Amino acid sequence: MNTETAGVSFDPETDQVLVTLDAPVATITLNRPSARNALSPELSTGLRRAIAWAAETPEVGAVLLTGAGSAFCAGGDVKAMGQRNEAAEKPSVESQFQELRERHHGIGGALRALRKPSIAALPGPAAGAGLAIALACDIRIAAESAFLTTGYANIGLSGDYGIAWLLTRVVGPGRARQLMLTSERVGADDALAIGLVNQVVPASELAAEAGALARRLGNGPAVAYAYIKDNLDEALTIDHATAIDREADRLLKSRTTADHREAVAAFAEKRPPVFSGE
Repeated sequence: MNTETAGVSFDPETDQVLVTLDAPVATITLNRPSARNALSPELSTGLRRAIAWAAETPEVGAVLLTGAGSAFCAGGDVKAMGQRNEAAEKPSVESQFQELRERHHGIGGALRALRKPSIAALPGPAAGAGLAIALACDIRIAAESAFLTTGYANIGLSGDYGIAWLLTRVVGPGRARQLMLTSERVGADDALAIGLVNQVVPASELAAEAGALARRLGNGPAVAYAYIKDNLDEALTIDHATAIDREADRLLKSRTTADHREAVAAFAEKRPPVFSGE
């Protein structure tokens, strides 16, 4: 599906990923509703292309990731796994590893590295790799009917897309171990209670709520957001003194932006700021 807005165009080269740009928000929709948006090779490739495009396109201020139909993403395609396991000839272990590494970094890693705000809107289940992809986004909004599960242990797998790392940071090590080992289903309200999602809304309101937040963030101070994400990413890996120093450095850089000057002027004039992202 080709996206064109004000001279900006992008084609993920597959109908399994839909991309729309209503500047400043790029909405990326996983589009295999009959398979609950499970990650086929075609969908995965299209998703990688879409994320890379959103990261590089100045007109995109925020990314909204969602799923078509009644699911966010059911994770890996289990039927395809069975066909792969039964194949007479298999690629070497090294080539399989490199393929997985490229795919996982290109989706989960790229979402986590994105210096623009990202929101996952969950109309329904987010399982396995689908949960990992949602966790790689900054904010998760779930419909009341959604549930989340790691799911890997149920099919004899250990996890991918950095899910153990992400879960540990989002819900803490004890809860992460519980979720990974038991593969329990966590309903939307329970997910909210443990911090797995940030907001729960009626299914009929999900698109509007997620879209409104994406527009708000997409129209925000882009340079400051990038520095904020740098600070947050480092928060669990550096000591307090180092964090203070790096925050001071980024604050000084933020002070030089047009967005900072605009925000100060808007405050003095008692009006909403209009950010340019510069």
